[in-house]
Amino acid sequence: MGPYVEYMPRGIRFAPKERAFASNAVLGMVLFLLAELMFFTGLISAYLVLRSGAGVWPPPGQPRLPIEATAVNTLLLLASGVTMVLARGRALCPAPSAYRGWLAATLLLGAAFVAIQGFEWVRLIGYGLTTNSSIYGGTFYLLIGVHALHVLGGLAVLVYALRKTRGFLPAAGRGRRLTVAAMYWLFVVLLWPVLYGLVYF
Repeated sequence: MGPYVEYMPRGIRFAPKERAFASNAVLGMVLFLLAELMFFTGLISAYLVLRSGAGVWPPPGQPRLPIEATAVNTLLLLASGVTMVLARGRALCPAPSAYRGWLAATLLLGAAFVAIQGFEWVRLIGYGLTTNSSIYGGTFYLLIGVHALHVLGGLAVLVYALRKTRGFLPAAGRGRRLTVAAMYWLFVVLLWPVLYGLVYF
């Protein structure tokens, strides 16, 4: 035994390393979503104040929003939340195909939601509902537009997660990555029915 080997007295044991409650990525996403929740709470509060002070809502002469078509679009987005949960639930499976299909389905449903919403906006602008037409139009495009930007951000996250399934990644890494993606996507999905009921009715 060399002279530089330290002697450890018998009976001394190192405590096992505690497992982290959550990864840094998950904790970071939690903080980000809390900030996003406060942001949307502020937007919704401003919308309610403007709506209550308007008297007649929506104002006369403004086109009505496509409630039925948006209801179908809402179902598409909610379905994407289900497929995201299924993809996350299969993230620990050895074969990437177990969750890649559900992840791709989530991406397609989310893209369909954005495409249909964009088509609705083109029609509404053609009917005269713009950001400058009234406070009604301004608040509509602000609230719904900010959410649409978040959906586009979510689609970018899904594309990144889907591309990463092509290479080898340990199951734990896949689980963390899809957990973060699922947290963001489900926030976007669950926020939409609130905005739909508030703005379209």
